[in-house]
Amino acid sequence: MTPEQLLATMPFAVHTGVQLTSATPAETVGTLDWSEHRTTAGPGMHGGAVMTLADSVGAVCAFLNLPPGAGTSTTSSSTVFTRGVRKGTVTATARPLHVGRSTIAVQVEVRDDEGRLVAQVTQSQAVLAG
Repeated sequence: MTPEQLLATMPFAVHTGVQLTSATPAETVGTLDWSEHRTTAGPGMHGGAVMTLADSVGAVCAFLNLPPGAGTSTTSSSTVFTRGVRKGTVTATARPLHVGRSTIAVQVEVRDDEGRLVAQVTQSQAVLAG
């Protein structure tokens, strides 16, 4: 599947503006533009928007590491926010930490336009038999 086809399977991600730029089992990358309607009090991008990007990109990475016919569902997600975003685009890069028979763990780094770390997310995904 192309990045566009993978993204199309997640209507919420599409609705919120997430874009996938590349998607392989080893690394999945996506972006989200700063926009006033994605902010919290003040001009900072809302943490939920950052998490939507990270969760979406992480889910695609996990999906691409599944055995044939299996599905996946996030079972846990831990986020550390390191800086705010007040303009530009954030980029999320997801890489598998562990690919097993029953779980997949993915690490997602979210960075701003200057390459500074905005958030680090570690997700666990259940492997659901198909």
